[in-house]
Amino acid sequence: MAHSTGITPSIFADLAFCPDTISKPATYDAAGFAALFANEVPIGTALTVSGGDFRRINNVREFPSLGTPANIVNVPTYGQAISSQVGGQADAPTIEITLNYVADDWQNTANYLGALVGGDTQYSFRFTLLNAVPIGTGATKYASTTLGLGTVPNSIWYWVGRIEALIINPQLTDAVTATLTLSTQTDFYGAYTV
Repeated sequence: MAHSTGITPSIFADLAFCPDTISKPATYDAAGFAALFANEVPIGTALTVSGGDFRRINNVREFPSLGTPANIVNVPTYGQAISSQVGGQADAPTIEITLNYVADDWQNTANYLGALVGGDTQYSFRFTLLNAVPIGTGATKYASTTLGLGTVPNSIWYWVGRIEALIINPQLTDAVTATLTLSTQTDFYGAYTV
């Protein structure tokens, strides 16, 4: 499949991560990461240990900008009216995602997302922009394969990070929301397509 070729809004976006014990890719490229996202396991269902199992983070309300920001350093040049700029070391960003909060998904028990918040375990994450919902079925509908995400134009980014925090935002007039904070422990890899 190909990236979107025109100027269009992000009609559909998907966020998933690989929570099993083999959560880092063999190679930090499209093939290495895609191998981790082969079989969706719904929240509340036990994972296998074979690798390739992933979970989607559902009910995302707003995605932030993704990517590593530039760190430009101004260097004064004595005797010159204008300073020079050089690239410095970029800081790994944190990613704050707004969710429509569904308490059942975030239980602090095995096989639910709440048990993963605030731990030291690193996971591989996948963020995907899609022109439509994939037309595949079952556990491979959102897989990083031609029969999954490859059924519609897509652009995919991967990174390794942690699930740092979940803050609940009670609302009286709208849906209860939550802010999910993810850290990045590597560069962003992408944009790839399936």
